[in-house]
Amino acid sequence: MEDRILRKLFLGFIQIHILHHAKEHPIFGLWMLEELKEHGYEISAGTLYPILHNMEDDGLLIKEERKADGKIRKYYTATEKGEEILIQAQEKAYELFKEIKD
Repeated sequence: MEDRILRKLFLGFIQIHILHHAKEHPIFGLWMLEELKEHGYEISAGTLYPILHNMEDDGLLIKEERKADGKIRKYYTATEKGEEILIQAQEKAYELFKEIKD
């Protein structure tokens, strides 16, 4: 039960994390899974890919397909809207962190 509650809370952080990296450079799913794991987020591809697709549907990410190692890999980059949302999310997260850190 607690894992499910924490998972719901962390989904917003995961999306902010995705936008942060997608603003810096194009990302792909496996790389993002590994990046999130480094920060303690244990999510599966079955969780990540719907998040990426929803963020694309919401206009936050744009997808580009490229050939890599003989396969088609989908790369995601933050859109202008995604970058604007990221800035707002960073501001809100910073304010919240200041309030709850003690």
